[in-house]
Parts: sequence; structure tokens; C-alpha cells
Amino acid sequence: MSAMRQAAVRRAVRNGLAGQSRTHHVTRVGLVSGSAPGHTNELPVRTMPIAFGKITFLHLAVTTCFCGGFRNDANPGDNPNIPAIAKYFSTKGRYEEVNPHLIEDILAVNASILQPPSEQCRRVHLTAIIRHGTRYPTSKNIKKMQTLYEVVRRKASGEESWLREIQTQWTMWYKEDMDGRLVQKGVDDHKHLAVRLSKLFPSLISEEKLRGGFVKFITSSKHRCVNSTLSFKAGLTELWAITDEEFDHAVNDALMRFFDQCTRFVHEVDNNPAALSEVDKFKQGPEMRRVTEKIADRLRVPYSDITDDMAEAAFYLCAYEFAIKTVNSPWCRLFDEVDAQVLEYANDLKQFWKRAYGHDINSKSSCILFHDAFSRLDNAASEIRLGKQVTEAVTVQVGHAETLLPLLTLLGFFKDSDALTSTNYATQAQRSFRTSHMLPYAANLLLVLYDCGGGELRLQPLLNEKPMTFPGLTGTPVPLYEDVKDHYRALLLGCDFETECQLFRGRA
Repeated sequence: MSAMRQAAVRRAVRNGLAGQSRTHHVTRVGLVSGSAPGHTNELPVRTMPIAFGKITFLHLAVTTCFCGGFRNDANPGDNPNIPAIAKYFSTKGRYEEVNPHLIEDILAVNASILQPPSEQCRRVHLTAIIRHGTRYPTSKNIKKMQTLYEVVRRKASGEESWLREIQTQWTMWYKEDMDGRLVQKGVDDHKHLAVRLSKLFPSLISEEKLRGGFVKFITSSKHRCVNSTLSFKAGLTELWAITDEEFDHAVNDALMRFFDQCTRFVHEVDNNPAALSEVDKFKQGPEMRRVTEKIADRLRVPYSDITDDMAEAAFYLCAYEFAIKTVNSPWCRLFDEVDAQVLEYANDLKQFWKRAYGHDINSKSSCILFHDAFSRLDNAASEIRLGKQVTEAVTVQVGHAETLLPLLTLLGFFKDSDALTSTNYATQAQRSFRTSHMLPYAANLLLVLYDCGGGELRLQPLLNEKPMTFPGLTGTPVPLYEDVKDHYRALLLGCDFETECQLFRGRA
């Protein structure tokens, strides 16, 4: 594709005109009367094919009570309210397990870790790519949970208190129509994140910038992402008591759900069972077999009654009960730490082969988001060099774990020397590719552009509010922006979404 055509595509994506449908919602985010804890009430009132949604926010007080009874333990295992295995929940984990100081104070920030490169430097642009907040299980996983629950309820035996609690007190309250919807904790995830980012970047995320139109919001069309975007905005409007103005967001699946539209990824990976053969081999291997047998022993049922899907379902039940309701569920007693590490690896293995380094197209499917991010940074850099005000001070983009992981992979983060496989679990204990650390609910990649005067621009990446260094640029935590662009020069000159995603493209 020519440079001119690439620019045209990027303009189309920027304007939300890449063939995506748009919805206009007025959405109430809150508890549904009489529903299961954490349910959100969505009230779409009309739909029209427009690029931007204008949102009327209905007041919802920021809820912080979920953290009220916790201590800020370095080891959550010391806290009876937190499952001992919580740090292994992979993509089903709470944001607080990645940042334990938030257990004590959900709005706490450590501004000292974000000191500018020098006194002359000022922040001029922030791109924030954020995963949606805590959600219900998908209908697929709920079905697996229901199957497991029936086995435990009808066949398990024993006098352990946790087993009696499951059989006599716990009810299967997850319903298939919940299907991945945002829960109240997910609303709070984004409201609290918005407040913390406004404290970390007060010159960029400010009432003046928001009212002035310098903060842009983009979201995936999925309800959990739209409602997370609404919640992020509500966190800011409530912080500054804004009641007289509404703020737009754009629904853009070309950017935030690029994986759906990358034909080669869909054909070669997403719809190809062979692409995940390492995952299947691991699930049939000795480590997973020991986990399922230990669960069967604890329940006193035949080994044949507990499949790897059931082991995963029980692990998810523990994770969701904790993430949604802050409950240390009796389901968690089915696992010890060794079991949790195996199940974490099974999920990491799946993410590695389906969204990350396992197949080249996994990361290349994010080319469109990669170019979009650098286009925004280039625009801000150009305005600074021309002595103009940066017209887009902040870009907030809300998507999925499947949005973030391919981009992190394309940028080279969390790449170990050896690939994750079905046979090297024992040697991967110290791996950097660990989704429990990378992709909890509300995970976020932040790109902060600094103007240090004299034409010197610097770029700092953060993941989950913690500074990182770009792979290959370890000499300084905040490298020159031109050095970052030089490092990614091959991707900036190529990595064309249309070319990479062609099903039968020519090979060099």
C-alpha cells in the first residue's frame, strides 16, 4: 500500500468511518434491582448510524466499599479475604493484585515514579489503551460451570466445611444471559482508574482539557467496553462535579476489535484448531492430569468425572466470585498453589499461541492500532514543533485483552528467550510472559509524550500505571521519541493491516 493510501486509511479509522456501525446510547450503569450482585443495568434507548455517541451521565456515587476490610498485605495469602491463589488468575484477575497498594486505598497514586526526564520536560500528550473492567463470565464458561456444579452437588462426598457450603448454601447464580457483561466492580474499575490518571497526569487530564474538547474517547462496540468508557467519563465528571455538559465517544471496531477483521488471523489462528495444538497437548499432559486427579480426590469422585474443562471451570468460579463479589469462595479450596500455577500456565499458553508470539499474524493483526498510536503521537509532536497547542492532549481507547496483547507483542514486550510449549512448563517458572501480571481487568498501556524544549521530545511507556522500558531501548527509561521511532522503523514503514491480513498474500 502506498504511503498516501496508508494515510487515507488511517484518516478513515480516525474518523470512525471504516465500515463500523455506531450506536447512540443513554446508559444507566448501576445495580439491577433484584438481580445477582454486580449486575449492570443497560438501557439503550435508540440506535442510529452515526460516528459518535453523545452520552448523558446519570449520577452514580463512586463506590469504594469493596476494599474496606483489607490490609495492604505484601503477601495476599496472609489475608483471609483474598484467595491464596488470587495472583494466578491470569486474565480473570483483579487489577488490585497487580497493584496491591490499591487494596488499602483504591485512589492511591505514586507520582514519584513518574518524574519527568528533566525539570524542563512537560507532558504534552497521553494515549491510554485500556481493557474493559471486571465482567461476568461468557455464556460458554457459564455452561462449563453449571456442568461442574451439578457433579459436585450430586456426586461429591465428604465432611469438609467448604464442600458442605458448596452443596448446601452456594447456588449457581450465574446465568447464560449475563454473557460477559460489565459488573458493578467493572464500573468502579474504570471510575477509579480515571481519577488516578487525573492525579498522575493533572496537566493533561483536567477539567479544562475535558471541557475544551482536548480529551478523546474511543471504544469497542461491545457493551462491556461502552459501559467501561461511560464509567471512565463518569469518574471524571463526578470528580469535577460536571453536570452541565456532555462528552462524546466514538465506537470504532476497526481499531479496538481489529482481530475480527483480520481475515488471515481468523482463518489461520482463530478458526484453526491446529494453531492451538500446544494448548491441547498440555491439557492432556501430566501436569494437568495431576490437577484434575487432585480435584477428583478432594471431591471423592471418579477421575473420569473431572475433565480439564471442569478444572478450568472451578478455577474460574474461584476467580469470578472474588473479582465480582470480593468473596474468598469455597470453590477456591479445590486448589493449592501448585494447581493454580499449572492452570495459570495453561491460560498463558493459550494466550501465547492465540494472541501473542506463537504466530506472527497475532501481533501483525494490531498494525492498524500501532499506526494509529504513532499517528497521534506524530500529530502532537508536529504541533509542539510548530509552537501550537496540542489539540488532542489525551486519547482514551477502551477495548479488550485481545486488543492489548497483540499490540504489546508487536512492540516486543514480555518476550522470553524460549517459546511457551506443552513440554517446557518446568523451565518457565521465571517467564516474563505472565498474563496475571500483564492483563487483569482494566489493564492499561499508557504512552506519555514529553516536550523537553529545544525540539527534544521523549516517550515513556507504562503498563498498569507502572513505568516500563521499550525493548531494545534500555539505556534510558524515557528515550527520545525519534529513537523510539528509529527502533520501530520497519514497522512504521510497513506493518500494513490490509497487506498482513490478506489470506493468500504473496510470500517473499
